[in-house]
Amino acid sequence: MKLHAIEAGNFKLDGGAMFGVVPKTIWNKTNPADENNLIDIAARCLLIEDGNRLILIDTGMGNKQSDKFFGYYSLWGDHSLDTSLKNAGFHRDDVTDVFMTHLHFDHCGGSVNWNAAKTGYEVAFKNAKFWTNDNHWDWATKPNSREKASFLHENIMPMQESGQLHFIKRPEGDFLQESELGFGIFFADGHTEKQMIPHINYNGKTIVFCGDLLATAGHIPVPYVMGYDTRPLLTMDEKTKFMNAAAENKYYLFLEHDAHNQIITVEKTEKGVRLKDVFSCQDIF
Repeated sequence: MKLHAIEAGNFKLDGGAMFGVVPKTIWNKTNPADENNLIDIAARCLLIEDGNRLILIDTGMGNKQSDKFFGYYSLWGDHSLDTSLKNAGFHRDDVTDVFMTHLHFDHCGGSVNWNAAKTGYEVAFKNAKFWTNDNHWDWATKPNSREKASFLHENIMPMQESGQLHFIKRPEGDFLQESELGFGIFFADGHTEKQMIPHINYNGKTIVFCGDLLATAGHIPVPYVMGYDTRPLLTMDEKTKFMNAAAENKYYLFLEHDAHNQIITVEKTEKGVRLKDVFSCQDIF
C-alpha cells in the first residue's frame, strides 16, 4: 500500500463559524484570522494505492461553481486536484473508487464536473465507484434548512444518475471494522448525519482521515466545536470518544482542513487530550 496526500485547493472560512462559542482571543492563537476574520483552510484529500485499487478520499470543492460562489470562500494558493494527482503519477481516470466522508460541497464538489458543452454535469471520475452510505444520502438529498446551502444538487445527483453510486454497509454500532474498501470506518453524527471517518492500517500505523470531526489542530479540545455542526453536543461526545482512542492507540491524524498542519498525534494530559507531535505527509508516507 502507498498513500499520497492530494491537495485539492485552499480557501478561507470565518473563524467564528469554525470555532462556535470559543472566543476569538483563544482560537486566534492557533488559527490566526485576517482582517476579515477569515482563517486558512485546506482541502487535503488522500489517495490510497492498494493493489489494483486506487481510492480517493474526498475531492474538494471542484471548479464548476460560479465566480460569485467561489468569491464567498476567498480561494488562495495554486493547488488543484488534477495537478496533485499528476504529481502522484496518476490521472483521474485511474481512480477506481471515490470515498466521500460526507456530501458537503467542500468534500465532494470535485466529484462532478461540467460536461464538455457546459449544458449539464457528469461525474469527474468516469471509471470509479462513488461511495457514501444510505442514511447520509437520504439526509443530503432531502436537506434540512440549516445544511441546504452545503448540499448542492449538482454535486450529488450526477453520481446516482451515472449508475456509479454505491453505499457502504453500516454496522450495528458506530464503528465498522473493515469496509468494502478495506479500511475501518467510524460513523459520526454530530457534524452531519453519518459522516464517515476512515481508519487505514499503514506500515504498522493507523492513519485516520479526520474529515470534519477534527477540522484543524486548533480544534483538539472537546468543546471547540464548529458552528456548522448540526448536533454540537453529540459532536462533543463523539470527539471525547475519538480523541481518547487517538491518544491511547497512537493514531496518526490526517487533517483535511488544516492548511498548516498535515498530520498530528495527540496525548493525554491533565487538561485532557492535547497535541503531541506534528508531521508532514512526507514524514509518514
